[in-house]
Amino acid sequence: MKGEVIPMRNYTKIFLLLIPLLFILPIYFSAADKKADLSSEDIYKERMALYLKAEATSQIPWYYFAAVDSYERGLRRARNDLPEEEGFIAIHYTNEEWAGELNPNKDDNNAVSISLFGGVGLDGNGDGKADINDDEDVLYTFAQHLAGFGRNEEDIRIGLWDYYQRDKAVELITGHAKVYKKFQTLNLRENSFAVPLHYNYSYRSTWGDGRGWGGRRIHEGTDIFADYGTPVKSTSYGIVELKGWNKYGGWRVGIRDIHNVYHYYAHLSRFEDGIERGTIVEPGQVIGYVGSSGYGKPGTQGKFPPHLHYGMYRDNGFIEWSFDPYPSLRRWEQLDRQKKNN
Repeated sequence: MKGEVIPMRNYTKIFLLLIPLLFILPIYFSAADKKADLSSEDIYKERMALYLKAEATSQIPWYYFAAVDSYERGLRRARNDLPEEEGFIAIHYTNEEWAGELNPNKDDNNAVSISLFGGVGLDGNGDGKADINDDEDVLYTFAQHLAGFGRNEEDIRIGLWDYYQRDKAVELITGHAKVYKKFQTLNLRENSFAVPLHYNYSYRSTWGDGRGWGGRRIHEGTDIFADYGTPVKSTSYGIVELKGWNKYGGWRVGIRDIHNVYHYYAHLSRFEDGIERGTIVEPGQVIGYVGSSGYGKPGTQGKFPPHLHYGMYRDNGFIEWSFDPYPSLRRWEQLDRQKKNN
């Protein structure tokens, strides 16, 4: 009857009947929910487990998957048209790529129909779904693409070029892979200030200031003034991408980190022994020494006071652009002081 009050004992019976369902029905937690509760170290462990599983199924070393993932994570940071990754893996497929351009269901997760419509999505964990939001499926799909070209270094380079259609992408990813291979860890977050703290130096924000030598242009970096011969340190983990003379920067070194950022060290007096193109470096490693080279033919010195010109450039998958390194330098300087005082 309308308005009749249900006795409390009936509610109790209903509740008791529902309790077993809490243990029977699966509870779904997305990778994003899981990641939000994890420390950085735990996130690295989850990623490494995924890379090692991809290695086992494709026979391609894990550090290539770490390199691709790092490259794509860097692209997401550099571009507004790519969403931030929700799970542990940053490799990005559009719905059209995954499900097939002609597939009327852009959210399709059926591997059979995806294949019929020419989509790339695959089921990587055997749950019967090819889910674009599942880290294992995404990584397995990419791994199978690479494995289709072979498993040696040259084959992998060809597979990367086929996927990205960009020489620079292949260069960056293979460089990242070499860094991960050497250090055998994903935890490469450490940074260092560009010169030792116990040397005399000074700097301020000069990015964007005007420059006149060689034509009107802006200053794409921060100048750290120091005495001749002051050691210059790598600020990050990375690989030496360029070394040699530039008419503006003089003797200079360019290092690419695993986030696709290019670190530019210019006006050196000389290079540290052993620093060559392809050398893997780590934070705090000496790469050269402060000088006043540049603004002329090779060997030109002394047209300005000795200093390190430090620049940072971000790659977005199409072009690179300069951004202000001053905030990063200040942060790394403070971190080095904290380490020194501890």
